[in-house]
Amino acid sequence: MSIWQLLAIGGATVYVLILLSVLSLSIIVERIVFYFHCAKVPREQLMGIVNSELRKGNAPKALEVCKRIDIPSSRVVAEGLARKGTSVEELENAMDRQITVEISRLERRISIVGTIGSTAVYIGLFGTVLGIIKAFQDISEKGTGGMSVVINGIAEALICTAVGLCVAVPAVVAYNYFIKRIEDLERDMEVAASETVDLLRVRA
Repeated sequence: MSIWQLLAIGGATVYVLILLSVLSLSIIVERIVFYFHCAKVPREQLMGIVNSELRKGNAPKALEVCKRIDIPSSRVVAEGLARKGTSVEELENAMDRQITVEISRLERRISIVGTIGSTAVYIGLFGTVLGIIKAFQDISEKGTGGMSVVINGIAEALICTAVGLCVAVPAVVAYNYFIKRIEDLERDMEVAASETVDLLRVRA
């Protein structure tokens, strides 16, 4: 049997799982590209450029560089540089607010992937239960339990379970990967904010 025939045997549950898989994969690809862009310039390199420009007394140039690089850490640093000359508390508050904004951007849509990863298995099990029920109904109607009677129900049950696992496993792996990337980027933003406060304090 072809893959399409097998999926057809799985029934409506399999089609729901396929739709969830397409949604999950589209978000996974979009987020991977987004996180790659967010890490295109290492924090050390960014802060080296900012430090160099501040040593030259060229804060506007440092701010321009941050805006041009356009990654989460650079946007946080830009918030601090834009408030050069204000109090340390104001600097920290401005950068903390920007960190919160950036984390919201980083977390966008990943909860959908996590939800799909945690529920796809149960949807597959639901299809399995329906398949088993169908098998028993066939036995009841035919009055016998031969393999030819129950094969469709058992096939539907097994296919739904397999598809549910195929959808859930990549989603869970991707979700855990996204959480780790967000933690790394959040740490970079916090360190960059702290370094920016120190640099501006020294050159105040």
